[in-house]
Amino acid sequence: MGVLDGKVVLVTGAARGIGKECAVLAAREGAKVIVNDLGGGVSGGDSGDAGPAQEVVDEIKSAGGEAAANSDSVSDRNGAKHMVEQALDEFGGLNVVINPAGILRDKMFHKMDDEDWDAVINVHLNGAYNVARASINHFREQEDGAYVMFTSTSGIIGNIGQANYAAAKMGVAGLSRIIAMEGAMKSVRSNIIAPFAWTRMIATIPVKDEESQKRVERMKNAMRADQVAQLAVGLSAPSDVSGQIFVARGNEVFLMSQSRPLRGMTRMEGWDPATLLEHGFPAMKADMPDLGNTGSVFTWEPV
Repeated sequence: MGVLDGKVVLVTGAARGIGKECAVLAAREGAKVIVNDLGGGVSGGDSGDAGPAQEVVDEIKSAGGEAAANSDSVSDRNGAKHMVEQALDEFGGLNVVINPAGILRDKMFHKMDDEDWDAVINVHLNGAYNVARASINHFREQEDGAYVMFTSTSGIIGNIGQANYAAAKMGVAGLSRIIAMEGAMKSVRSNIIAPFAWTRMIATIPVKDEESQKRVERMKNAMRADQVAQLAVGLSAPSDVSGQIFVARGNEVFLMSQSRPLRGMTRMEGWDPATLLEHGFPAMKADMPDLGNTGSVFTWEPV
């Protein structure tokens, strides 16, 4: 008996990395799986290949599971609708969407091309919208459904050179939160994961110094895609967990804070620019998050 017995799961970007591990584990836990992957490169700059998704399907079937391949793009709204239709046609239902599909086009913001901005937003933010919008009414009508979306510490904490990716991933976090709030009365859940794992996408990040090299080696050796999949499939199973942000880092799982007031300042006669600069901002300074990246927040070795 698995935690997903009788469920139908759509996994996007499922030919490699986190997506593949989610698809394989979901099948092992009893789900019938639509294995979606465009088969494109990390930058999303080619037309794709249906072969990688079929390879994962073959692997699932060889282990005794049920799966079908899909090579539509999450960035195409008709493609997202087709993924849902395929699940309904082939397996008679859909209960879970796990959506790690993504690309990277890293560049300093002042050097960023419009094309690089649009491509990353289209795959990550619009892709999350497309897949969720294509499935949300089905979930609401059957009063059962779960989304597992993916954000990044590049967004919720910050990382230089990834303005497009960070903006998209923060947008996905907001989308997940609202879907969870609006879906609560219909038993539709949505949670989001910021994963630490060595994947093709991470392998594209430039290594410019010794510290970066050490960080890469840590990720290769101690933070694997299969560990992230455990959390994703756990969030796919029936529970009352919804609207949350998690970080998966090796064998560690963190529940992340969400924006709430840190400190308030009141001035009965009202604030003006001068008093804000003289009193307001200095009083709040100790509670202001600094400009450190993920490494300054997760300062210890992964467990």
